[in-house]
Amino acid sequence: MKDEFNLENLNGIKFLIGSGLAFSLMSVCVKAIGGRIPISELVFARATISIIITRFFLYKNNINPWGNQKKLLILRGLLGTVALFCIFKALTILPIATATVIQYIYPTFTVICAYIILKEFILRRIVYSIIIGWIGIVLVSQPELARNSNIQETILAISIAILGALMTSLAYICVRKLSSKEHPLVIIYYFPLISIPLSIPFIINDFILPTGSDWFWIIGIGIFTQIGQLCITQGLRLLPAGQATSLNYSQVIFASIWGVMIFQERITSSIYLGGFCVLISTIISISASKTSQAKI
Repeated sequence: MKDEFNLENLNGIKFLIGSGLAFSLMSVCVKAIGGRIPISELVFARATISIIITRFFLYKNNINPWGNQKKLLILRGLLGTVALFCIFKALTILPIATATVIQYIYPTFTVICAYIILKEFILRRIVYSIIIGWIGIVLVSQPELARNSNIQETILAISIAILGALMTSLAYICVRKLSSKEHPLVIIYYFPLISIPLSIPFIINDFILPTGSDWFWIIGIGIFTQIGQLCITQGLRLLPAGQATSLNYSQVIFASIWGVMIFQERITSSIYLGGFCVLISTIISISASKTSQAKI
């Protein structure tokens, strides 16, 4: 029994580190394609690849793709789509490490939103988590504000990244509500199902035909995102949420490595310290949430 438990934990860790690697490679693809292709096209391409793969697995496992809680599934898809637009936009402007660190403030947002929306009990220590998390954001943003002459564009990019984290947290709350009754593949399926129609109007107004290596990066976005989603779904099934979210932070490490190796981005001590603050904030948020659930 103990060996089985340890094996499950080990497999869960492998899946979550794999998801961090896959999502970091997705970030590389988004960054590499730069501003050559509009964000709406990247979202559309990512959603199209995802919906084909997810639909295949739904059909293969004979699972009803439409689910039972359709309104909440649609809301999850809508929030996830807005988050994706924000994340992709932030990645095209900010260094990969900076954009990824800011994205990982979402667990703190999740605890706050769960308190407001789900009326979950919240501990006082979450206040410290929020303060530490925002100190982290200020620290990782500082190098960009210092070296970028266009301060307004940098502030806008940071604001978009923060909005993406907020939308991600709201989407996770929907997933938390849905996971008790819906199959994980159904929850994943509604994401691209909503993303495709929402991105089409933007594509019509601002379409650019990809050429050459652009196709490679676009396909990579879809494939790496799907691999990341499948790995994180399996990892969350095998590990406690707190441990899982901490391991998800491996994406920041991978993203920092790719930023230095591929894009020659400079990782300053301010970014290291800011990333550490956001990690501590995440751990406090998760532990506070876990303790509060135990008290209910």
